[in-house]
Amino acid sequence: MNSSNENSNPGRRYPSRATLRYVSIAYTLLFVIFVAGCHSAGRGASDVQLTLIDQAWVEKEYQLRLREQLLEFKKQSGIQVEVLPAPEAAVEQLLAWRRLLESGAKTPDVYAIDVIWPGILADNLLDLKAYVPAEEIKTHFPQLVSNSTVNGRFVALPTNLTEGVLFYRLDLLREYGYHTPPKTWQELETMAKRIQAGERAKGNKEFWGYVWQGAPSEALTCNALEWQVSEGGGTILDESGRITVNNPATIRAWERAARWVGSISPPAVIAYKEWDALNIWQAGQAAFMRNWTGGAYASASAPNSATRDRFDIAPLPAGAAGTASVIGGDAYGVSRHSLHPREAAMLVRFLGSRDEQVRRSHVGVWELPSIPQLYNDPDVLVANPQFARALEVFRKGAVFRPSTVSGKMYPEVSRAYFEAVHAVLTQKKSAAQAASELEKQLEAMLKTSAVKANGVIH
Repeated sequence: MNSSNENSNPGRRYPSRATLRYVSIAYTLLFVIFVAGCHSAGRGASDVQLTLIDQAWVEKEYQLRLREQLLEFKKQSGIQVEVLPAPEAAVEQLLAWRRLLESGAKTPDVYAIDVIWPGILADNLLDLKAYVPAEEIKTHFPQLVSNSTVNGRFVALPTNLTEGVLFYRLDLLREYGYHTPPKTWQELETMAKRIQAGERAKGNKEFWGYVWQGAPSEALTCNALEWQVSEGGGTILDESGRITVNNPATIRAWERAARWVGSISPPAVIAYKEWDALNIWQAGQAAFMRNWTGGAYASASAPNSATRDRFDIAPLPAGAAGTASVIGGDAYGVSRHSLHPREAAMLVRFLGSRDEQVRRSHVGVWELPSIPQLYNDPDVLVANPQFARALEVFRKGAVFRPSTVSGKMYPEVSRAYFEAVHAVLTQKKSAAQAASELEKQLEAMLKTSAVKANGVIH
């Protein structure tokens, strides 16, 4: 699963979108209430049945895998788990999660938590430190543990991660005399221009040097953060909640990306999300692509992919401050309203356990483990040689979006940010103007809608 948490395109109108949103949420709420009623009426005192809601439930392959996991969990614990339906779009998923948790609903017991959701949902999630041994928590990447910790409360146990990486065509690099992927953004521009020109000279007029995600959505937040952090421009808000976005490094990074549109990247890249870029890549029509490990890697490696066996991944190019890769991924948390917190925590521990992460690594899931020791496991690496390169990416420049520090404000912060960047990409505003106006917008937003306590914005 990628971690884009897509937002709707603010430049388009969807007359029925609000209606569909509330219908999907109402459906989920009604289903939960119905299931809860059935459970309370028909369950014996000694029986425990948990409910789980997972945003990846909409994917059929994921459903099959999750069903196998839950059957194994029942075999080990005797606890049965029902999976509740989730809305399809990420925006609706987050809204449904918030409505369910804030309503005090007794079910679901366990929630799948996107990497940018802990700060938004923390108030209604249990502190798992009371249920998960400290040594077990420490087996996961400390950065992921920190991301799941809100005001000292550990609210979600990691189960996998994804990261932004550079996909590159091995065959084309060799053909044009390159022995390694680009190390810097300048090298990327140079190589992309040369390969694009060469392929078009052969008659492939639709070939492009570099494809990425430029639609006004969370995907653009991820891309733009990688650009600006690599130049030393900060992460919108720092760890204390201070606004850091308006600076020369950020402006320089945005200006560079704007130059790509229509030159080494398609004019339509300003409307691309992950699958749009991947479709171009899989058709063999791009030399380089920014996308996620996980689903994008699996799709590019699929038997029907034109790029299968002809590509590899590398860290994204570096700017003046080094390379940067935005981190995504999933964790599981327990509702503080659950009637079975101990059993729910058992399920969370099972889903994030070393054994389950090893098992998933052997069934072609392509998810990166959240446990660093697994990247040194020979059996895991034989089945997943790309994990070694992914670990290099993580160690060189892992970047987390400022979601924990901004808490419930994060969706608004991210929207303001990607709309500012999109205005630069579409040449509606200069980078300097957009950064200055964004700074003022964030200041007003945080003053009117947030309360600062102990340096953290709630």
